[in-house]
Parts: sequence; C-alpha cells; structure tokens
Amino acid sequence: MSSDGNGSGGNGSGGGSNGGSGNGSGGRDDVPEAIYLKPEDYDLEHVGDTEDVEFFTGLAARLKPRRVLELACGNGRVTLPLAEAGAEHGFDVVGLELVPEMLAAAEKRRAGAKPAVRERLTLLEGDMRTWRADDGGGGEPFDLIVTPCSSVCHLLTLDDQIAAWRAAFENLAPGGRFVVDVAMADLAAYSDSYRSPARELVEIDLDTFDEATSTRLLRYKTTRYLADLQRARIRFLYDKFTVDPKSGATTALPGERAISDFESHVYYPRELELLYRHAGFAVESVYGDYQARPLRASSPQIIIVGVRP
Repeated sequence: MSSDGNGSGGNGSGGGSNGGSGNGSGGRDDVPEAIYLKPEDYDLEHVGDTEDVEFFTGLAARLKPRRVLELACGNGRVTLPLAEAGAEHGFDVVGLELVPEMLAAAEKRRAGAKPAVRERLTLLEGDMRTWRADDGGGGEPFDLIVTPCSSVCHLLTLDDQIAAWRAAFENLAPGGRFVVDVAMADLAAYSDSYRSPARELVEIDLDTFDEATSTRLLRYKTTRYLADLQRARIRFLYDKFTVDPKSGATTALPGERAISDFESHVYYPRELELLYRHAGFAVESVYGDYQARPLRASSPQIIIVGVRP
C-alpha cells in the first residue's frame, strides 16, 4: 500500500500486494490495483519516503534476527534496505509478493545490488494468508516478520485476516516477532460518507517530483466509507507530467492517465490487538509513529509488535 493505506487512501505495501495487491497485499482474488501493475509509478508515489524504511531497518538491526520475512514486499522499496542491513549485521531476508509485476521490479533492484546484499536476499511469489516457510523459503522459521505500508489493509475479510496472522505465527520461531504497520483511520475523510446522499470529494493528496527523470506525479483521491463493512472504497486518479529542467514548463505525458479503484479495510487499534491475541501472540509494543512514540489519538500510524511465546 502506499503509506496512507488504512482506508484513508493507500495502495497497500511498502510496497506490494498479497491477495488483492499492495507492500504488499493480501485478501482479494480479483485483478490487482492498477498502480501495482506499473512499479515505476509506485516508486513515484513514494519519492522521499524514508521514515518507514529507517524504522524497519533500525528494528532489525536492534533485534539481531537470523532470518527476516517481509510480507507483501512489492517492488522492494523496504526489502532492499533490509537486505543491506542484513549484509551489515548478518541476517538473511526473504521478500514475499503476490503480483508478478511488482516482484519483477524487486528482482531488478536485487540484481543491481552489491553481491553481499544479493546473497542475503531471496524473493518469492506467494500469498501471506497461505505461504509457509517450507514453500521455497528455506524451511527454517523466521525470527522477525514485517508487513510495512498498510499492506494488511488489502485483507478485506475476517477470515483472511485471521489466516494471515496465523500464518505469521506458524512461520515464526519461539520468541520471534510479527510487526504490522497501518495508517491510523482518518475519520475526517469519512464524514461526507454519512451525508444523505453520500458525497465523494476529490482532493489532491499527492504531488511528487522525481529529479532523476524530471517527472511529476499528481494523485487525486475520492473516499467512500462503508461503515457496515468497516471498509473504505478508494478511487485514485493519476496524472503524469514531464518538467523542463530549464524553463520549468510542465507538459502532460500522453497516455499516462490512470485510475485505480480498490477497497481497503479500516483497522482500529483494539481490533489489531485482538487479531494478535487470537493468533496466539503476546503484544509487546504499540507505537504511534516511526519514531516509536506511544500510540495516541493524534498518532499517524498504528505499529504493533507481537511476540510468539
């Protein structure tokens, strides 16, 4: 998902998809969201996003695991830095992704990495709800499993959510940790959904520029909150432009307008804690941002660390 994936927006994954496509994704068996079929545009969405990368690489360096699994790893935005940390601190990384286009982009990143990093990283196609460590993952349990960037918001049903949490539990060694990162629900964004008739306002929620390619990406968003399902129906509209580096003139790129329609489960803190407890975890820590500050009403993220006893 993109980094605002808990119904307030988001594409799923630090980056990828796992069952409906997101950083991952997981939970739907239909066609992946359009953005996951164009990994280069996914990168544009995340220009300058480093806070979550620093959080997860720092966490892994502090915990000193032997094996790390990233669920819904997408195009490797978080995965490759994890593997770089693995090369430095002596742990291996497995990235699991469901969408072939995103997995191919992650493989391309891996191919461009240093040999020591490539040796630490394995990329596999799989679904976080059903994948097990002996499905090509070396057979050994993991010490740390992470799913960044609201990727679990693609898990739309309770059965899918329970399956993913149980699979993570089974793939961990005793004492291993499962870390889930989602955006805090944006209740203000849902207010127009309670009008009669409901309204969907269009907002520009992303405006990024890639200096390397002189490409500008605008993302527009509408949100409809389905309170009975605890689900946000998101529509993203993307426009890409090329920017002349000398004059600053902006020109629309022909054929580059895209629409991505998807639904995203909206999580709340106690619900997440219940999923951990139901799967057998003990909740160790709950953070409200990537600086590991305590969860508060104003926190932008919900980050939960669960331990397998």
